[in-house]
Amino acid sequence: MDFGVTFQTDPPASRVIELTQRAERLGFTHAWTFDSHILWQEPYVIYSQMLSNTKSIMVGPMVTNPASRDPSVTASTLATLNDMFGNRTICGIGRGDSVQRVLGRKPTKLTEVERAMRTIKDLAEGREVDVDGLGVHIPWIKNGKLDVWMAAYGPKALDLVGRKADGFILQLADPVILEWTMKHVHDAARTAGRDPRDVKICVAAPAYVSEDLNHAREQCRWFGGMVGNHVEDLVARYGEDSEVPHALTDYIRARREGYDYSHHGQVGNPTVDFVPDGIVDHFCVLGTVEDHVAKLTQLKDMGVDQFNIYLMHDAQEETLDAYGEEIIPTLGERSAA
Repeated sequence: MDFGVTFQTDPPASRVIELTQRAERLGFTHAWTFDSHILWQEPYVIYSQMLSNTKSIMVGPMVTNPASRDPSVTASTLATLNDMFGNRTICGIGRGDSVQRVLGRKPTKLTEVERAMRTIKDLAEGREVDVDGLGVHIPWIKNGKLDVWMAAYGPKALDLVGRKADGFILQLADPVILEWTMKHVHDAARTAGRDPRDVKICVAAPAYVSEDLNHAREQCRWFGGMVGNHVEDLVARYGEDSEVPHALTDYIRARREGYDYSHHGQVGNPTVDFVPDGIVDHFCVLGTVEDHVAKLTQLKDMGVDQFNIYLMHDAQEETLDAYGEEIIPTLGERSAA
């Protein structure tokens, strides 16, 4: 199983670059960032420095969207970075939550995401695409390679992942929900004539290594609020008694009106007090090194290809070090055994 880490691009950008270097030294294979240009600094500018100051780690957005960035610009930007640094970018994409809502807009439709995935991948790999009836290609691309992974929760989005994406991003680490979502993705892949194994599985969630569970929970409770924004959309679309697991939907019944995007993805968000301890425990990876190894082993055995740490709390270096020095090697030893 690969290991990734996701940063917010809070200033100074040098901090993101330093943490990326640390992650690479410790054995992480991917360094991602959120992509919300109003809330945080512009990530695509920072990617160039992340790549130039490392040797092999893959870099990309977790996740971008088709609205704030024209897909052809995304393709050209990532292809340029690939040309400079040797095909070391990866593209996570979704409908756009924070980036749209802070501008008073709704997330994009799945049809737009599907079109964007095709445009980004084909253009970045040197193929021609149809843009509003016009054949377009980027002539300078040679030997381009770009995987496009999609974040999803609901049945229609999961179906799109299985049909078209190179990878599936599940933004929580609950095995019950993982099993349900993976089945949808794999069924859709088979129906489309694809080998389900060709769709990589990435679980992305906060991780906090500590014996003090109460403190760890308070550092990660914001994540249940972030996920709740997507779950609220699911319930509005499919209803409370749909096929979507109650393990994902029930907790938002206590959610108040409104969500504070000025504290999005941050410890102490005042609008996430509805998130119970049980959800934090299920959605995140908390506890001792042994607790982390046990949960990650379960996820790996279920077919997860990458665990991606959302590193937004007060123990960033400590978490990276614990993973690089103890957790990643232990999982590698178990795999070898």
